[in-house]
Amino acid sequence: MAAPAPNKWLITLAVMIPTLIEILDTSIANVALGHIQGSLSAGQDEVTWVLTSYLVSNAIVIPISGFLSKLFGRRNYLLLSVVIFTIASMLCGLATSLGMLVFFRIIQGLGGGGLQPMSQAILLEAYPPQERGLAMAIFAMGAVLGPILGPLLGGYITDNYSWRWIFNINVPVGILAVGMIWLYIKDPDYLVRRKAGESVDYIGLALLTLGLGSLQIVLDKGQQDDWFNSDFILILSIIAGIALAAFLVWELLCKHPVVDLRVFKDRSFAMGNVVMFFGYFAFFGAIVLLPLYLQNLMGYSAFLAGVVLGPGGLIMLAVLPIVGKLTNKIDARFILCAGLCVSAYSLFNMSGFSLDIDIGTAIAARNIQAVGIALFFVPLSYLTMAYISREAMNNASAVFNLLRNLGGSFGVAFVTTLLARRAQFHQSRLVENLTPYDLTFQSVQERLTAYLAPKLLGIHDAAQTASGALYRLMLKQANAMAFCDVFYAQGVMFLGLAVLMWIMKKPPMGSKMPEGMH
Repeated sequence: MAAPAPNKWLITLAVMIPTLIEILDTSIANVALGHIQGSLSAGQDEVTWVLTSYLVSNAIVIPISGFLSKLFGRRNYLLLSVVIFTIASMLCGLATSLGMLVFFRIIQGLGGGGLQPMSQAILLEAYPPQERGLAMAIFAMGAVLGPILGPLLGGYITDNYSWRWIFNINVPVGILAVGMIWLYIKDPDYLVRRKAGESVDYIGLALLTLGLGSLQIVLDKGQQDDWFNSDFILILSIIAGIALAAFLVWELLCKHPVVDLRVFKDRSFAMGNVVMFFGYFAFFGAIVLLPLYLQNLMGYSAFLAGVVLGPGGLIMLAVLPIVGKLTNKIDARFILCAGLCVSAYSLFNMSGFSLDIDIGTAIAARNIQAVGIALFFVPLSYLTMAYISREAMNNASAVFNLLRNLGGSFGVAFVTTLLARRAQFHQSRLVENLTPYDLTFQSVQERLTAYLAPKLLGIHDAAQTASGALYRLMLKQANAMAFCDVFYAQGVMFLGLAVLMWIMKKPPMGSKMPEGMH
């Protein structure tokens, strides 16, 4: 007699616990870089490799996780990933030099890369067809909340304990995850392990590693090094372009590809990945921008910025399960379209921010965005995977998660670059009015000088102080206008996706969903 299948909630806990800590680790170290730099005597440029090294190794493993699950067996591969991630986390916490920390971060990324796609595939199988929207809602809680909670948790731990604890906390969680995976995760009958004599696509693996590794470094370092004005960035960009183009051609011709790109023949899967890439592009960029706006321009503390972001996370936790259940009753395309439109509205709302907004205005805009993201992620995952067979699910999930992560990386690179360019543009326009020939500027400067003169040594010092204050105010306004421009551009992107997404096929719902299909 066959053993009864484990409870779906135990399976959910077993895969989501390690997945959440892996997603948290993509952003949890961001706020600790200053502490790491001082502790390990590193330069400002050098310490950013603590972030880049993890993202690069993570990006390389995600697309080949389907191949690795067939090579080792999915349960074994999941266990191996968590063990490597946990041990590497412990070694990161013990690192005594920057070189050691970067090396162990690479190992940590290699271990954690497969957790997201494998968890998504396992969740889709653990739930009956009519509840797969709920499964995607649970997965979305980790995928969406991780990047939001990471900086907040990292800041709290770093300020109150030590930067080493942002890695050490992974150890007990990882041990718990290994035990749960061992007890509750089993390989499905249909999952066929690779045969011992079956050839391995080493060429595809090498091209993918070279292409994605180079691309991730370009995206992470591009703005800092002034993009193609840097020979380093230019050379890596050329390498990434050639390697990824060769990879696409090779994989389509290879008999046993490391990443099966034929899955893109499915219309819904292909368009779903496009929407996910550009949607996460806009979403992740906004996640980066709003705290920067509040802290750098509005003078908010890290805690107050967290107060603005926090309610949105709670709203997503409440809305995501509801959206998951709605996908079984309503055509998920309508839910997705609503999510894209709400996300666009929230960004258009932010594009109207001024330096005089109160905290309630910021919280309201963030809460609207949270509703939009909840309406976006769940139906999109459901629609994208709707017609993918069980046998292709591991590979499809790996590709889907890769493009989601790349969308976030491209989004951050885009917003930081556009922000700098638009700030320069507005600064050049505003500075035209800071001349003695502009009557408004002259009047304001005279009044400010008269106000400061009694407080300083004389009229000359007061005039210089007034000019400096007005110039700093101009820079602040130019930066605020640049933020508004970027918010608006991202809102337009969401509106464009609300039109494109209708290319996706209507999904099967409820009892119409065949068991062999997701």
